[in-house]
Amino acid sequence: MPACRRRADYLAYPMRPTPKTASPLPPNKSGLHPRNRQRGRYDFAQLIGCSPALTRFVARNPYGDDSIDFADPAAVRALNAALLKFNYGVDHWALPPQYLCPPIPGRADYVHYLADLLAERHGGEIPTGDAVRVLDVGVGANCIYPLIGHGEYGWHFVGFDIDRAALDCAQTMLDANPSFAAAIELRLQGNPRAIFRGMIGERERFHLTLCNPPFHASLAEARAGSERKWRNLGKADPDAAAPRLNFGGHGAELHCPGGEEGFIRRMIAESADYSEQCLWFSSLVSKAATLPVALRALRAAGAREHRVIDMAQGQKRSRILAWTYYDEDERRA
Repeated sequence: MPACRRRADYLAYPMRPTPKTASPLPPNKSGLHPRNRQRGRYDFAQLIGCSPALTRFVARNPYGDDSIDFADPAAVRALNAALLKFNYGVDHWALPPQYLCPPIPGRADYVHYLADLLAERHGGEIPTGDAVRVLDVGVGANCIYPLIGHGEYGWHFVGFDIDRAALDCAQTMLDANPSFAAAIELRLQGNPRAIFRGMIGERERFHLTLCNPPFHASLAEARAGSERKWRNLGKADPDAAAPRLNFGGHGAELHCPGGEEGFIRRMIAESADYSEQCLWFSSLVSKAATLPVALRALRAAGAREHRVIDMAQGQKRSRILAWTYYDEDERRA
């Protein structure tokens, strides 16, 4: 296997020791999960060797280290492509500029914490292989969670979205990566007011769901938030007709009625209808103020247990909310 391919060669489900990286990790980045392959400082020489397209974005920063301009969406897309290839074996990843460009370390953390959740009632070992089925709510054009989750643990994913063009983009990437295409299925949610309805078949079962819900309640709110970020980065354009959206972002990726709070409340309410078909439901919760509302919704829905898992990536703080309708003995079974 080439040096730029570190994807684990996993054996069959149900059990394998917790995956380790191929070599000792460099000094840690603050707050990332212990198994996160991005914990150490980026080795740009290795990344460029794996993905030469990154070369033109790498330069010395004021501290004399190789880096990129993280305020440049094109540079971040190139870095993502290199990280996905180097760490997870994704040979081809390309994203049109209008779509949301996700930070790989934070997305990987979400996957690792869900893996820990499965390991709790599995003898402390993380279940791997394609018998583990995961549902990605709002997979988007970047398809990032299925790519990381399959590359890291060999899981099977079903990802759905209301944006047909985004799904077409994701499918093009999968077609260019046959080993991933075989383990990742994409579905169109034809009802923009529904979440799980129509996406979980009558006889389907999933171990996990995950979701990065739209943050804002409207496009105007999304633009205002992005403009604040650009000003903080010293990149605001006073002559622009409208604020640039930070690292892309298209329609339903950024906003929905009720914003993050409204989306999570609707997701929890619908999850009760599929209580026996999924072991753990989950969502990212970016706003601390959303959490009390979500917990009240879980009590109303009759969830048996929930977890709040704190995450940190540098200065950024967020959390995962996970809930289940199974008791402890049922989860173990």
